[in-house]
Amino acid sequence: MTRKLQEILQYQFKNEELLKKAITHSSINSHVDGNYERLEFLGDRVLGVATASLLYRIFPQEPEGSLSQRFVRLVCKETVAEMALSLKLNHFMKVLSDDLRHNDNVLCDVMEAVIGAIYIDGGIDAAVDFVSNHWRELIDKNTTPPKDAKTALQEWAQHYGLPMPEYRVMHREGSEHEPIFVIEVAIGQKKASGQGHNKKQAEFAAAKALLELVQK
Repeated sequence: MTRKLQEILQYQFKNEELLKKAITHSSINSHVDGNYERLEFLGDRVLGVATASLLYRIFPQEPEGSLSQRFVRLVCKETVAEMALSLKLNHFMKVLSDDLRHNDNVLCDVMEAVIGAIYIDGGIDAAVDFVSNHWRELIDKNTTPPKDAKTALQEWAQHYGLPMPEYRVMHREGSEHEPIFVIEVAIGQKKASGQGHNKKQAEFAAAKALLELVQK
């Protein structure tokens, strides 16, 4: 099974146990060294470094703001989960319930765990090459930087001569390991809220919700 997966990933592991661990959910093995959680922690950081490095090289004339917008889109949960599906990781994942094979959070985690496993197995160059190989098409599809919801909301407010959006944390939920922030954004009397695993994600979600509201 891992041989077929390695063909799909286009990476040959020297230590196949790392790949097996990367696709094992805690519902199958709850031991701290028996599932993907530690590898996911590592892979999340490696994906960030690899993606930032790629963008820095590919777009030498772009300012930091544009690079950041591209970066957020390429490493967000939805994009990483989509990549996991395109590499058919859902078919190889070891999970107790098949529902987990279609869960964006789990798919994202497994994808990041695989990147972490490649980093441990082959070093940073192997991990960067893997991300470059599979994420490059996404970068090439978007030759202009995406306009994020916060920027679009600010421009909308400026266009109508309204005050700038104001963001405030409503409350925080979840555990220390997986916090959920709920943030409200307001422009005058118009308000909306959003949530995310960090404040930046929550602000983007809130801005998107308010944009949808005012554009109606």
